[in-house]
Amino acid sequence: MEEDKFQITQIELDAAWNAGPLDYIGLITDAYLNILDGQLTEYNMDALTADQHTLLAYRYILDEVMEGGFIQLIQNGYGPYVLDGPFAMMMKKHWELTDFGKFMYEVKKTYHQHKAELEADLSEEEFMALYEQQEKMNELGDEFLDKYQEEVTPSIADYVRKNEEKFVK
Repeated sequence: MEEDKFQITQIELDAAWNAGPLDYIGLITDAYLNILDGQLTEYNMDALTADQHTLLAYRYILDEVMEGGFIQLIQNGYGPYVLDGPFAMMMKKHWELTDFGKFMYEVKKTYHQHKAELEADLSEEEFMALYEQQEKMNELGDEFLDKYQEEVTPSIADYVRKNEEKFVK
């Protein structure tokens, strides 16, 4: 991996911070995606630290769940990365977002109960039907949007800002 692909200036960080939590998280995770050439593979997973992976997983949650819920996140292939990985534990135990961590454990549990259906290769019509068939997962997506997104996003950005050395060079 090229080191210069990963560097962000303090001026860029400060400007993104002043623009808001979504911009701040976006700037940093865009740098991660840049060094990963746009996608995670088994060959580039070790390019990021655990904290960096956690932030990237939250970026995927923001991008996917805000657009189409956890069902879309899973259908677009991010289920294993976000829900099988240590994301929920990191939120709860390391980033001190206990309620959100517990919520993500609930999402993880529901994902595992219906994994085959949620990860199946589906037509557009079958995909849309998942929102009715997987009512619990659909409700969890709504709960993220209604209860957690507005509260958690600034908290995550604040955690990253206070610990920038863990996230950027």
